[in-house]
Amino acid sequence: MKADGAPGWRWGEGIDADGTARRLDVIAVGAHPDDVEIGCGGTLALLAAQGYSVGIVDLTDGEPTPRSSGPAERLAEAAAAAGVLGVVHREHLGFPNRRLFDSVEVRVALATVFRRHRPRLVLGITAKTPLASPDHAVAVAITEAAVFYSRLTKWDDAFGGLPVHTVPQLLGYFLFAGMPEAPPGHWPLVVDIAGHLETKLRAIGCYASQFPPEKAHIYPRVRAMAETAGLMAGCAAGELLVGSRIPCTTEPLRLLFPPG
Repeated sequence: MKADGAPGWRWGEGIDADGTARRLDVIAVGAHPDDVEIGCGGTLALLAAQGYSVGIVDLTDGEPTPRSSGPAERLAEAAAAAGVLGVVHREHLGFPNRRLFDSVEVRVALATVFRRHRPRLVLGITAKTPLASPDHAVAVAITEAAVFYSRLTKWDDAFGGLPVHTVPQLLGYFLFAGMPEAPPGHWPLVVDIAGHLETKLRAIGCYASQFPPEKAHIYPRVRAMAETAGLMAGCAAGELLVGSRIPCTTEPLRLLFPPG
Protein backbone atom coordinates (compact mmCIF):
# COMPACT_ATOMS: atom_id res chain seq x y z
CA MET A 1 0.00 0.00 0.00
CA LYS A 2 1.06 3.58 -0.53
CA ALA A 3 1.90 5.60 2.54
CA ASP A 4 -1.02 7.68 3.79
CA GLY A 5 -0.81 11.19 2.38
CA ALA A 6 2.35 10.38 0.42
CA PRO A 7 1.74 11.13 -3.25
CA GLY A 8 4.36 10.37 -5.84
CA TRP A 9 7.08 12.99 -6.40
CA ARG A 10 8.74 14.01 -9.65
CA TRP A 11 11.81 16.08 -10.45
CA GLY A 12 13.40 17.06 -13.74
CA GLU A 13 12.33 17.27 -17.35
CA GLY A 14 10.80 13.84 -17.85
CA ILE A 15 7.26 15.20 -18.12
CA ASP A 16 6.53 18.14 -20.45
CA ALA A 17 4.13 20.93 -19.50
CA ASP A 18 1.35 19.31 -21.54
CA GLY A 19 1.79 16.05 -19.62
CA THR A 20 3.64 14.26 -22.42
CA ALA A 21 6.24 11.83 -21.14
CA ARG A 22 9.78 12.06 -22.45
CA ARG A 23 11.27 8.80 -23.65
CA LEU A 24 14.18 7.72 -21.46
CA ASP A 25 17.00 5.51 -22.67
CA VAL A 26 17.72 4.20 -19.17
CA ILE A 27 15.77 3.95 -15.91
CA ALA A 28 17.51 2.94 -12.69
CA VAL A 29 15.28 1.67 -9.87
CA GLY A 30 16.07 1.79 -6.16
CA ALA A 31 14.15 1.06 -2.98
CA HIS A 32 15.28 4.38 -1.46
CA PRO A 33 16.94 7.59 -2.58
CA ASP A 34 20.72 6.92 -2.49
CA ASP A 35 20.47 3.26 -3.63
CA VAL A 36 21.16 3.92 -7.29
CA GLU A 37 23.91 6.43 -6.50
CA ILE A 38 25.78 3.81 -4.48
CA GLY A 39 25.07 0.88 -6.79
CA CYS A 40 25.32 2.33 -10.28
CA GLY A 41 25.87 6.08 -9.99
CA GLY A 42 29.03 5.95 -12.07
CA THR A 43 27.24 4.13 -14.88
CA LEU A 44 24.42 6.69 -14.86
CA ALA A 45 26.90 9.58 -14.95
CA LEU A 46 28.75 7.93 -17.83
CA LEU A 47 25.57 7.36 -19.84
CA ALA A 48 24.33 10.90 -19.19
CA ALA A 49 27.70 12.30 -20.32
CA GLN A 50 27.38 10.24 -23.50
CA GLY A 51 24.09 11.98 -24.29
CA TYR A 52 21.61 9.34 -23.20
CA SER A 53 18.43 10.30 -21.36
CA VAL A 54 18.63 8.79 -17.89
CA GLY A 55 15.91 8.55 -15.24
CA ILE A 56 15.70 7.27 -11.67
CA VAL A 57 12.71 5.75 -9.86
CA ASP A 58 12.77 5.41 -6.07
CA LEU A 59 10.05 3.10 -4.77
CA THR A 60 9.95 4.97 -1.42
CA ASP A 61 11.20 8.31 -0.08
CA GLY A 62 13.48 6.44 2.34
CA GLU A 63 12.01 8.04 5.44
CA PRO A 64 12.05 7.97 8.40
CA THR A 65 15.78 7.72 9.11
CA PRO A 66 17.67 8.72 12.26
CA ARG A 67 19.34 11.95 11.09
CA SER A 68 16.92 13.29 8.48
CA SER A 69 14.30 15.90 9.31
CA GLY A 70 11.84 14.14 7.03
CA PRO A 71 10.82 13.45 3.43
CA ALA A 72 11.31 17.02 2.22
CA GLU A 73 15.00 16.96 3.17
CA ARG A 74 15.55 13.51 1.68
CA LEU A 75 13.87 14.42 -1.60
CA ALA A 76 15.86 17.64 -1.84
CA GLU A 77 19.00 15.54 -1.47
CA ALA A 78 17.71 13.17 -4.17
CA ALA A 79 17.11 16.07 -6.55
CA ALA A 80 20.61 17.43 -5.90
CA ALA A 81 22.16 14.01 -6.50
CA ALA A 82 20.23 13.59 -9.75
CA GLY A 83 21.55 16.95 -10.91
CA VAL A 84 25.13 15.92 -10.13
CA LEU A 85 24.75 12.72 -12.16
CA GLY A 86 23.16 14.46 -15.13
CA VAL A 87 19.85 12.63 -14.73
CA VAL A 88 16.92 14.29 -16.53
CA HIS A 89 14.03 12.77 -14.56
CA ARG A 90 13.53 11.36 -11.07
CA GLU A 91 10.43 10.24 -9.24
CA HIS A 92 9.43 8.27 -6.18
CA LEU A 93 6.29 6.20 -6.16
CA GLY A 94 5.06 6.97 -2.64
CA PHE A 95 5.29 3.49 -1.14
CA PRO A 96 6.33 3.26 2.52
CA ASN A 97 9.90 2.80 3.63
CA ARG A 98 10.36 -0.12 6.03
CA ARG A 99 6.96 -1.47 4.91
CA LEU A 100 7.72 -2.11 1.27
CA PHE A 101 6.31 -5.43 0.06
CA ASP A 102 5.95 -7.00 -3.35
CA SER A 103 2.33 -6.50 -4.45
CA VAL A 104 0.31 -6.04 -7.61
CA GLU A 105 -0.08 -2.34 -6.74
CA VAL A 106 3.64 -1.58 -6.62
CA ARG A 107 4.34 -3.78 -9.66
CA VAL A 108 1.75 -1.90 -11.71
CA ALA A 109 2.98 1.48 -10.46
CA LEU A 110 6.54 0.77 -11.61
CA ALA A 111 5.42 -0.88 -14.85
CA THR A 112 3.37 2.25 -15.54
CA VAL A 113 6.58 4.29 -15.39
CA PHE A 114 8.18 1.88 -17.86
CA ARG A 115 5.20 2.18 -20.22
CA ARG A 116 5.20 5.95 -19.90
CA HIS A 117 8.93 6.49 -20.53
CA ARG A 118 9.69 3.40 -22.67
CA PRO A 119 13.31 2.72 -21.59
CA ARG A 120 15.69 0.47 -23.51
CA LEU A 121 17.57 -0.47 -20.34
CA VAL A 122 16.36 -0.90 -16.76
CA LEU A 123 18.88 -1.14 -13.93
CA GLY A 124 17.67 -2.68 -10.66
CA ILE A 125 19.05 -4.06 -7.42
CA THR A 126 20.24 -7.62 -7.99
CA ALA A 127 20.57 -9.11 -4.49
CA LYS A 128 19.49 -8.64 -0.90
CA THR A 129 21.76 -6.78 1.51
CA PRO A 130 22.62 -8.90 4.56
CA LEU A 131 21.86 -7.19 7.89
CA ALA A 132 20.53 -4.14 6.02
CA SER A 133 17.12 -3.02 4.78
CA PRO A 134 14.88 -5.87 3.58
CA ASP A 135 13.38 -3.33 1.17
CA HIS A 136 16.37 -4.00 -1.09
CA ALA A 137 15.52 -7.67 -1.52
CA VAL A 138 11.87 -6.83 -2.15
CA ALA A 139 12.90 -4.29 -4.80
CA VAL A 140 14.61 -7.09 -6.76
CA ALA A 141 11.32 -8.95 -7.18
CA ILE A 142 9.30 -5.77 -7.80
CA THR A 143 11.59 -4.57 -10.58
CA GLU A 144 11.70 -7.93 -12.34
CA ALA A 145 7.91 -8.23 -12.13
CA ALA A 146 7.37 -4.68 -13.40
CA VAL A 147 9.51 -5.38 -16.48
CA PHE A 148 7.19 -8.34 -17.13
CA TYR A 149 4.00 -6.38 -16.42
CA SER A 150 5.12 -3.61 -18.76
CA ARG A 151 4.77 -5.91 -21.77
CA LEU A 152 1.49 -7.59 -20.82
CA THR A 153 -1.32 -7.27 -23.36
CA LYS A 154 -5.07 -7.21 -22.67
CA TRP A 155 -4.65 -5.30 -19.41
CA ASP A 156 -5.26 -1.74 -20.57
CA ASP A 157 -7.48 -0.84 -17.62
CA ALA A 158 -4.56 -1.38 -15.21
CA PHE A 159 -2.38 1.11 -17.07
CA GLY A 160 -4.76 3.90 -18.00
CA GLY A 161 -4.53 3.02 -21.67
CA LEU A 162 -0.74 3.37 -21.86
CA PRO A 163 0.62 1.19 -24.66
CA VAL A 164 2.53 -2.00 -24.01
CA HIS A 165 6.30 -1.60 -23.75
CA THR A 166 8.85 -4.41 -23.85
CA VAL A 167 12.03 -3.51 -21.96
CA PRO A 168 14.87 -5.00 -24.07
CA GLN A 169 17.44 -5.28 -21.26
CA LEU A 170 17.34 -5.59 -17.47
CA LEU A 171 20.66 -5.43 -15.63
CA GLY A 172 21.30 -5.67 -11.91
CA TYR A 173 23.59 -3.62 -9.68
CA PHE A 174 24.99 -4.40 -6.23
CA LEU A 175 24.68 -2.46 -2.97
CA PHE A 176 26.51 -4.46 -0.32
CA ALA A 177 30.14 -3.98 0.60
CA GLY A 178 32.68 -6.58 -0.42
CA MET A 179 33.32 -8.30 -3.71
CA PRO A 180 29.99 -9.15 -5.36
CA GLU A 181 29.63 -12.17 -7.61
CA ALA A 182 27.21 -12.79 -10.43
CA PRO A 183 24.31 -14.98 -9.24
CA PRO A 184 23.94 -18.39 -10.93
CA GLY A 185 22.56 -18.02 -14.42
CA HIS A 186 23.76 -14.42 -14.78
CA TRP A 187 26.65 -12.97 -16.76
CA PRO A 188 28.87 -10.15 -15.47
CA LEU A 189 29.59 -6.83 -17.10
CA VAL A 190 32.02 -4.24 -15.72
CA VAL A 191 31.33 -0.67 -16.78
CA ASP A 192 34.45 1.53 -16.90
CA ILE A 193 33.59 4.50 -14.67
CA ALA A 194 37.14 5.78 -14.16
CA GLY A 195 36.19 9.18 -15.56
CA HIS A 196 33.04 9.38 -13.44
CA LEU A 197 33.99 7.94 -10.05
CA GLU A 198 34.38 11.40 -8.51
CA THR A 199 30.94 12.35 -9.86
CA LYS A 200 29.48 9.24 -8.24
CA LEU A 201 31.08 10.16 -4.91
CA ARG A 202 29.77 13.73 -5.15
CA ALA A 203 26.27 12.41 -5.80
CA ILE A 204 26.47 10.17 -2.72
CA GLY A 205 27.73 13.20 -0.79
CA CYS A 206 24.47 15.03 -1.55
CA TYR A 207 22.85 12.81 1.10
CA ALA A 208 24.23 14.68 4.09
CA SER A 209 21.43 13.33 6.29
CA GLN A 210 22.48 9.76 5.53
CA PHE A 211 26.25 10.13 5.46
CA PRO A 212 27.33 12.67 8.11
CA PRO A 213 31.01 12.95 9.11
CA GLU A 214 30.82 9.93 11.41
CA LYS A 215 29.81 7.79 8.41
CA ALA A 216 32.45 9.19 6.04
CA HIS A 217 33.98 5.71 5.82
CA ILE A 218 31.50 4.99 3.03
CA TYR A 219 33.52 7.04 0.54
CA PRO A 220 36.79 5.08 0.69
CA ARG A 221 34.74 1.88 0.68
CA VAL A 222 32.88 2.89 -2.48
CA ARG A 223 36.16 3.92 -4.08
CA ALA A 224 37.79 0.60 -3.10
CA MET A 225 34.88 -1.40 -4.53
CA ALA A 226 35.12 0.54 -7.81
CA GLU A 227 38.86 0.02 -8.01
CA THR A 228 38.48 -3.70 -7.29
CA ALA A 229 35.83 -4.09 -9.99
CA GLY A 230 38.09 -2.16 -12.34
CA LEU A 231 41.00 -4.46 -11.52
CA MET A 232 38.88 -7.45 -12.57
CA ALA A 233 38.30 -5.91 -15.99
CA GLY A 234 41.51 -3.97 -16.62
CA CYS A 235 40.32 -0.43 -15.97
CA ALA A 236 41.05 1.99 -13.15
CA ALA A 237 37.52 1.95 -11.70
CA GLY A 238 34.39 0.03 -12.57
CA GLU A 239 30.87 -0.95 -11.55
CA LEU A 240 29.81 -4.58 -11.77
CA LEU A 241 26.44 -5.19 -13.39
CA VAL A 242 24.83 -8.55 -14.10
CA GLY A 243 22.22 -9.81 -16.51
CA SER A 244 20.35 -13.03 -17.19
CA ARG A 245 20.61 -12.62 -20.96
CA ILE A 246 24.00 -13.08 -22.61
CA PRO A 247 24.75 -10.11 -24.88
CA CYS A 248 25.12 -10.68 -28.61
CA THR A 249 27.19 -8.47 -30.89
CA THR A 250 28.22 -8.25 -34.53
CA GLU A 251 31.14 -6.00 -33.52
CA PRO A 252 33.28 -8.06 -31.12
CA LEU A 253 36.32 -5.80 -31.50
CA ARG A 254 34.25 -2.73 -30.68
CA LEU A 255 32.93 -4.57 -27.62
CA LEU A 256 36.43 -5.54 -26.51
CA PHE A 257 38.09 -2.26 -27.49
CA PRO A 258 35.49 0.52 -27.17
CA PRO A 259 36.48 3.91 -28.60
CA GLY A 260 38.42 5.89 -26.02
